[in-house]
Amino acid sequence: MKQRIGVIDALRGFSLFGILLANLLIFQYGIYGKDEWDFGTADAVGHDILKVFVETSFMPIFAFLFGYGIILMYSSWKEKGFRVKRQFTRRFLALIVLGLLHGILLWEGDILFAYGMMGFFLLLFVKRKPKTLLIWGIVVLILTSAFSYGSGGLAMTSEEQTRMDAYVEDTVDIYGSGTFVEIMTHRSQEDPLMLGPGLMFLILALSPFLILPMFLFGMYAAKRQLFNRVEADIAVWKRGALWLTLAGLGLKSMIVWMPDSGWSGIGYALGGPLLALGYICLFTAAFHGRSSLFVRGMEAVGRLSLTNYLLQTVCCIFIFYGFGLGLFASLGIWAGIAIGVLVFSLQAALSLWYSRYFRQGPMEKIIRMFTYWSFKGKNKRPQPSTDLPKAQ
Repeated sequence: MKQRIGVIDALRGFSLFGILLANLLIFQYGIYGKDEWDFGTADAVGHDILKVFVETSFMPIFAFLFGYGIILMYSSWKEKGFRVKRQFTRRFLALIVLGLLHGILLWEGDILFAYGMMGFFLLLFVKRKPKTLLIWGIVVLILTSAFSYGSGGLAMTSEEQTRMDAYVEDTVDIYGSGTFVEIMTHRSQEDPLMLGPGLMFLILALSPFLILPMFLFGMYAAKRQLFNRVEADIAVWKRGALWLTLAGLGLKSMIVWMPDSGWSGIGYALGGPLLALGYICLFTAAFHGRSSLFVRGMEAVGRLSLTNYLLQTVCCIFIFYGFGLGLFASLGIWAGIAIGVLVFSLQAALSLWYSRYFRQGPMEKIIRMFTYWSFKGKNKRPQPSTDLPKAQ
C-alpha cells in the first residue's frame, strides 16, 4: 500500500476551511441574498474581502484534489486488477445520490451531485498524457474566462430587481423563523430568476465545467507526481506561490474596483483558478513535511473531508435556520467569519481525536461500501480490469 502524502490531506482540509467561509455567506443570507444585501460599511469590507480572497478560489482547490484523486485511484485499482470502470461508476453514483439528498433535504449549495456527474466526464481523460491534460486545462480556462466578459457588470431590469427583492425578503422571513418543511419548500419551489426546474437542473449539472481546468490540472499533477518531489522543486513551488497568488488577487479585485466593467467578469473568472493554484503552491511550499498541530489538524480534517463537509452543513443550518437558533441574516459578515473559524477549529479537534481510533469517517465508509459493493468497504477479490473510454 502506497503511503499517503500528508500535504494532500492538509490541502484538502485547508480547502474545506475556505469553502466553509464562502458558504457561510449563503448560510447567512441565502444563495441570492448574499449578493443583494445592503451591508453596512464594515460588513461591506468583509464581504469584499471574502469575494476576492475566498470565493471561487477554494472550491477549485477541492476540484484540483478531486482530479488528483481520480488518477491515484485509477492507478491503484489497475495495479490490483480491479474492474476500474465498475468501481468508478458505483463511486460516482453514490456521490450523485448523496448530493441529491444533501441538496434537497438540507441546503441548496451542494457540490456532491455535480462532482459525481463530472466524475463520469473525467473518465475520458484518465488515460491521456500529462501534456494533453495541461493543454486541455489551459484552453478551457481561457475559453471559460473569455465567455465571462460582461458578467461582472450585469444589471437587472426594474421588474427583475423587484422580484429579487421580494424573494430575498421572503427568504429572510422563512429561513429565520420557518420550520424544516417550510424552508425546504421555499428552497425547492421559489425561483426569483424564473429559470424553471429543467434549466436550473441543467445549470447545476454544467456548473462544474466552469472549473473543469482545475480537475484537469489535478490529474496532470498526479501523473507528473509533482507532490512526490516538493523538496527538489521547492524554488518552483515558491515562484508559483508568489506570481499566481498576485495574479489571481489582482484579477479578482477588478470586481471590487471596477464592478460595472465588462472586463471584471473575465478578471474574476480567470483570477479564481489562478489564485487557487497560488494557494496550492503557497500551502505546499510552506507546510510540506511539517508536523505542527496546525498541519496535523488540517490533515485530519482532510482525511475525513466528506464527513466534515456534510457536518459543516448540519452545524450551519442549525445556527442560522428557524428550526435551530434562527440567526439567519442577523449577525453580520465578521460574526459569520468568527463562527466559521470556531466551527472549523472544533472540526479539526474532533477529527484529530476521531483519527486516533478510526481510519476513515462514517461518510467515507459509506462511499467505500458502495464503491466496492461490500459492507466492509473492501473489494473481495480482484477482477480483470476493464478498459475505460478513450478521448481524442
